[in-house]
Amino acid sequence: MNIPAPASALFIGVSTKMYMGYAQSLAWLEQLLAEVDARPALAAGRVVPFVIPSFPVLPTASAMLQGSPMVLGAQNCGWSDGPWTGEVSPSMLAELGVGLVEIGHAERRRYFAEDDAMVALKVRAAVDAGLTPLLCVGEGVVAEPEDAAGTVFRQVKAAVSGDWSVASQLVIAYEPVWAIGAAEPASAAYVSQVVAALRVLLTAHGLEELPIIYGGSAKPGLLPRVDGVSGLFLGRFAHDATNFGRVLDEALSLPN
Repeated sequence: MNIPAPASALFIGVSTKMYMGYAQSLAWLEQLLAEVDARPALAAGRVVPFVIPSFPVLPTASAMLQGSPMVLGAQNCGWSDGPWTGEVSPSMLAELGVGLVEIGHAERRRYFAEDDAMVALKVRAAVDAGLTPLLCVGEGVVAEPEDAAGTVFRQVKAAVSGDWSVASQLVIAYEPVWAIGAAEPASAAYVSQVVAALRVLLTAHGLEELPIIYGGSAKPGLLPRVDGVSGLFLGRFAHDATNFGRVLDEALSLPN
């Protein structure tokens, strides 16, 4: 993992997807920064906030985040520099000050036909550019926790082409596909059980401390009730910046 953070760090992040225009994104980002600035304890690095706006916002966002503990992320990347019209290379993202990049989101897999091979190319390119891949994985339907963990483990293995040294550079975003956009997140018990089973599988490859954050309609009140989770990846609930602040407070209040 290329983002400086202790092994026990909690990651609290939010993506705008395409819900906001340019001016609205910048106004919201100002509000988000105010929430972060109001919590000086974040400077210690035990809780790592991150924000993932749309591509056109990144240059201005990078300037706004200078000196802030908030990490800037991107919603996607290409798999290399070169003749790829419409793509954005990981090297350019790194040049802009991006620290992590979302790869393999269920929407990319479903609507843009990104398969495991494509995800693996992007993961390798991101790591080579010095970015931390935020690898999105999750089962399609509600399953027994051990079965869901097996599905997620296979997705992680495919994303790194079986090279577990690459896997050590990841932050895993466990997002059950069936929970994305739902009224409520997966239950705390279910998330805890899936993550526990996944950690058993990862430990066999020396990845017992790999950050695994939960996403999928995540919102305030969930983090204190889940076990073994390294934070939350928030969506529309954090488009109200005060909700982002509430989750930051929940993370800061948890014991080390």
